[in-house]
Amino acid sequence: MIFRQTPFLLLIVILAACAGQKNETPMKHKHTNALVNETSPYLLQHAHNPVDWHPWGDEAFEKAKAENKLVLISVGYSACHWCHVMERETFEDSLAAAYMN
Repeated sequence: MIFRQTPFLLLIVILAACAGQKNETPMKHKHTNALVNETSPYLLQHAHNPVDWHPWGDEAFEKAKAENKLVLISVGYSACHWCHVMERETFEDSLAAAYMN
């Protein structure tokens, strides 16, 4: 029984040890939008899409109104298969993002 639990416990220890480490080399991304400063794992998943995503709030709605644009609201979450498919096939596509923006 102890051997069955050991790999899981080892994984937790490794993850805990890595959690405090900082990445010394910042990654370069082709696109970065307003979600980059959010804390939600779901929102951060879309922070480097070419889509001009904004977090929910008055600023996003004021910008849409000022630019006379429709608002696309994503209600998905990070474990949703459809959200991952949409990201890969649409939100990461520059042509689709240009149309959405």
